[in-house]
Amino acid sequence: MTRIEKRFVQLKCHNAKAFIPYLTAGDPSLEVTLELALALEKAGADVIELGVPFSDPIADGPVIQRATERALKNGVTVSQVLALGENIRKQSGIPLVLFSYFNPLLNYGLERLAADAVKAGFDGVLASDLTVEESEPFVRPMRHSGLDTVFLVAPTSSPERMKKIAAASTGFLYAVSRTGVTGEQQELATDLKQFLETLRMHTRMPIAVGFGISRPEHVQAVWQEAEGAIVGSSIVKAVEENIGRPDLVERVAAFAAWLKGSQSK
Repeated sequence: MTRIEKRFVQLKCHNAKAFIPYLTAGDPSLEVTLELALALEKAGADVIELGVPFSDPIADGPVIQRATERALKNGVTVSQVLALGENIRKQSGIPLVLFSYFNPLLNYGLERLAADAVKAGFDGVLASDLTVEESEPFVRPMRHSGLDTVFLVAPTSSPERMKKIAAASTGFLYAVSRTGVTGEQQELATDLKQFLETLRMHTRMPIAVGFGISRPEHVQAVWQEAEGAIVGSSIVKAVEENIGRPDLVERVAAFAAWLKGSQSK
């Protein structure tokens, strides 16, 4: 079992659900991202997604786009994100997912990426714009190295496509709560429950829901239907709003603990 799989098993044994924050690596700096990851674990994170900055983030809304721009201005590369994961791993056993668009990973080299990601202590890789139909050259080296391959599945996916995506995924399945790009929303999609019920007909894997989760009631609502809640834009926005403050890390961790509905560990 990977660390991701073990964490979901542990949570199930305690009748608990996963809280999965996303960070754009290198925003506002790699050093601060390291501190944030460790602080988020103490605030209750069960898995952390580390985002590789990319120049054309087509699936992301303005908040993560701005974070990506800041990270790219800092010159953050795939190699540096892997090194960041290694530094986190020296101090923590929390499961780590390398979150990226496919082009930076392909440019790095898939075989090389698989070996280096394992060496750095990552547990899974997600290429957000990679279609399942073209995923075999990606899945093969990642699985061979012992990494989970996490894929996104959308409400518009056909039952046949849901089945294919589930078959290509390990660790957990990332269910997109709505169509469109990432970003905060006032309300979750009304058809989320029906979407997840359909998805469960094609997989027994843990399902984590992302896109638009920005308030404690959203997290609680997702936990009623799925095994995990993924929070991206609202965490990244909290980082953005506190850039330049000496207590940035503490403020973001407190926000995460509020979202989860708990105090820091």
